[in-house]
Amino acid sequence: MTKKEAILRAAQEAFGELGFSNATVKDVAGRADVSFGLVSHYFGNKQELFLAAGFDMADRIITRLIEATKDAKTGMEAICNYMSAYFEFTEEHRKRFSVLLRCSPFSHMEVGVDAAKVAEKFSFFIEELKRCVNMGIADGSIRDLPVEKTALIIYGNIVGSVRTSLLTPYDSEGIFEETIRHVARSIANSPSQDGC
Repeated sequence: MTKKEAILRAAQEAFGELGFSNATVKDVAGRADVSFGLVSHYFGNKQELFLAAGFDMADRIITRLIEATKDAKTGMEAICNYMSAYFEFTEEHRKRFSVLLRCSPFSHMEVGVDAAKVAEKFSFFIEELKRCVNMGIADGSIRDLPVEKTALIIYGNIVGSVRTSLLTPYDSEGIFEETIRHVARSIANSPSQDGC
């Protein structure tokens, strides 16, 4: 791992754990075992470091979601694959994933962070869900639903489940699997098509 990658990982941990306001560049440098100056050299200021950390995590999950949905035979299968891949990624990167919750237009936006840049980066998540919903309506696996609202509701279910799993004291064992089943039941064209 390069020093730049180590800084990104450390930033993801620090911002995910402490938030933008409470995490410091000094803390990130300490976690990455590099000098403060090297962090500044690679990422400039704290806001740019925060965005780089969040966007790196977003890019990684986007790559996973594209791979998960590309060969789906139906829109319902694509939605289920999308959700499964998202949840699996969350579990694999549990210690660093919270940065994506904090650097998201679907969460409380941190003061001092360029919300427009964040919204632009996150447009993929909704656009891919819209593509999958459209595909399902066309192939008959998904009911005729308002596409954009359905995509937003599905993503809201995903984010809510991830937040519950990562950030709350509730027993959330099995929440990811049940969220997938719940969404599938909600959008299926018929009860026989709701299985993922």
